Amino acid sequence: MPPILRQFRSADSGAVVDAFADPDMARQGSVADLDQGGAWINAMASGTRHRHVFAIDLDGTAIGAVGVTSIDRENLTGWFWYWLHREHRGRGTASRAAATVANWALGPGRLYRLELGHRATNPASGVVAKAAGFMREGAERGKFLIAGNSVDVLTYGRLTTDPTPTTPPLE
Repeated sequence: MPPILRQFRSADSGAVVDAFADPDMARQGSVADLDQGGAWINAMASGTRHRHVFAIDLDGTAIGAVGVTSIDRENLTGWFWYWLHREHRGRGTASRAAATVANWALGPGRLYRLELGHRATNPASGVVAKAAGFMREGAERGKFLIAGNSVDVLTYGRLTTDPTPTTPPLE
């Protein structure tokens, strides 16, 4: 079965904990046990006026997430992000999920602009951003401190007036 998008469920706590064990997830927060996994899921499900977060599901298991958070209804903007469990990367799943949610957010979701940033040392995230129709806008030097090291962040944006990507959507 192909991956789908759905709401997170409490049963996804173990999958969230496993995903957050990856050192690449250090900037996403700390989720070290089932209680913290459940708290993360609850936080992502709350406040739907200001956030929309979806699980990327493969055969009943949450293998990733894609979301629009920090939604500013006055300016019609939102912060866009995604992550995928390390075992499922490199297959186009994150690109398809990101394109699907970005298309929704800039259409029926009624936002005008989406923004995202990723570590310059993570070019795969840039591939996902471009596949989802985002355009690179710049770089923020030394934006993040990771394990005591300063890391540059590449910034992207997508407007409703930008071309819709050709990346096939998820269901």
